[in-house]
Amino acid sequence: MMENTREFLVGIGLPRGDAFDCPTSEKRFPSGAHFGIEVPTINTAVACKALIEEAERLGIQINRVDETYGAFRHTFTELKEYAAICKAHGAGLNMSIGPRAAYDTSATRLSEQGRVIAYRLRGQEQVARAVEDAKRIAEAGIRGLIVYDEGLLWVLDEARKAGQLPEDMKFKNSAHNGQGNPASFKLLERLGADSINPVRDLSIPMLAALRQTIEVPLDLHTDNPPGSGGFIRVYEAPEMVRCCAPVYLKTGNSCVSGHGQLTTAQNGIDMARQAAIVLEMVHRYYPEAIQLKAGEADPQIVDVKEAALAY
Repeated sequence: MMENTREFLVGIGLPRGDAFDCPTSEKRFPSGAHFGIEVPTINTAVACKALIEEAERLGIQINRVDETYGAFRHTFTELKEYAAICKAHGAGLNMSIGPRAAYDTSATRLSEQGRVIAYRLRGQEQVARAVEDAKRIAEAGIRGLIVYDEGLLWVLDEARKAGQLPEDMKFKNSAHNGQGNPASFKLLERLGADSINPVRDLSIPMLAALRQTIEVPLDLHTDNPPGSGGFIRVYEAPEMVRCCAPVYLKTGNSCVSGHGQLTTAQNGIDMARQAAIVLEMVHRYYPEAIQLKAGEADPQIVDVKEAALAY
């Protein structure tokens, strides 16, 4: 059905449709690994420390940590604490751009229809501030940015090319951008995204079609807080790895009520245990899958002295 349209889509580099055959992905991280473990909503240095300590007690590797509260809501000292904790464990760290509509004077974003703009930028002043936020993050030795706005993604990529940001800065496109189809993902990759997080509830065939379209890693939720659906998909984690490698399995969100909350030490501990469950499922049902080792996830922390000289 719709053969003419499907042939056109293939001709411009998109899949014919969702990948209902769920083919095994042959793509890998540069090290040859299939997947990494990523823990989001680590919104205090205290929670970060507890997460890493519990992971080490459990004997598991956390490959990436995501802060989602907003970098400009942390002191510079706390940014450096995050960096030191993650560097000691060999984990990458993504800090979120602070300015966004949710922290702005927008009344629209509080309305039912306006909630979709909550993480985007309003006005050019916020674009300038977001670039400054990125520079502040870089000064702390952190090389990972979570980006919530496609226009900002393009600006940051241009800043990276121009030397306004370090050339090793990496941009993670957030699920809050709301993309969930191959055409959008091809565009995001062209705009400079180094990994892309789709909307959280896509089926495995939908995710497999995304993998067929782009080369950068996919960041896929295996569980979620009530604030964004409350699902727990740990039994699907092995299939996510098989069909979507290279992939970061995002886990731990189900331990909190929402993405933007301040997290506690106990939240960090609970998230590490949730990560251990996901790893068990992957090892049990897809044992040939290789996890990223400490220090292999992109981006890692750099020395603060290097950071000061980087741009």
